[in-house]
Amino acid sequence: MTTRLRGTGLTLAYDRRTIAEGLTVEVPDHSFTVIVGPNACGKSTLLRALSRMLSPTAGSVLLDGRDIAGLPARQVARTLGLLPQSSVVPDGITVAELVARGRYPHQRLLRQWSAEDERVVAESMAATGVTELADRDVDELSGGQRQRVRIAMALAQQTPLLLLDEPTTYLDIAHQVEILDLCARLHQEEGRTLVAVLHDLNQAARYATRLIAMRDGRVVAQGAPAEIVTPELVEAVFRLPCRVIPDPETGTPLVVPARSRRRATVDQPREPSS
Repeated sequence: MTTRLRGTGLTLAYDRRTIAEGLTVEVPDHSFTVIVGPNACGKSTLLRALSRMLSPTAGSVLLDGRDIAGLPARQVARTLGLLPQSSVVPDGITVAELVARGRYPHQRLLRQWSAEDERVVAESMAATGVTELADRDVDELSGGQRQRVRIAMALAQQTPLLLLDEPTTYLDIAHQVEILDLCARLHQEEGRTLVAVLHDLNQAARYATRLIAMRDGRVVAQGAPAEIVTPELVEAVFRLPCRVIPDPETGTPLVVPARSRRRATVDQPREPSS
């Protein structure tokens, strides 16, 4: 197993407030790695550190064996693409114009827009199903359409590594599946290495080839979903009693929460009064 991206002994903090410490994680090449855990456990913070958006107060993030903090920005941008939770989109910009901004890492001071750039932008829009939206203003689009456009922009960077921070947040279930199916295609058909933060453990188990489970700023487990998603892990990470059964569609682990005692008591039929 080769690993181009890894974090070793990471301590992560905002304004001297420590969010996570002692994190050591690996992202195997050509994997679809998903970081899961309860709210405020440090998932997005870890992703920000892996993408160089947050500098660790201890430890290091290694990209191709070198500390990512010391690499030129353009070199990082050509290797690692990031889809943040949210980003500001300029008013009046069209889909094609926004996707074209993904070509920035490949531009030079004297290099003009090329036929290669045009081809990559067109292929990125086709891969995400937004070609027909090319001339539409981004601010006119639905949430699912905007997310696909943002992914198209990240694809236009042509990076072998793609990091996505909560790509399904605020989307309805149909659009969530649409986005995750797209991610699966990028991983399976194009061989890209993906790292995503997801809230839904069942979606993570269905799509990921590798999970990183976190709680309280620490990594609790890492490995294939079939190996680590157990009732014991779910209760340890989410404090949720459950059963884990095979997903009837995919065979991947499916978490079924245990019925609460209060609900079970309320639903019990009452005996008729005498």
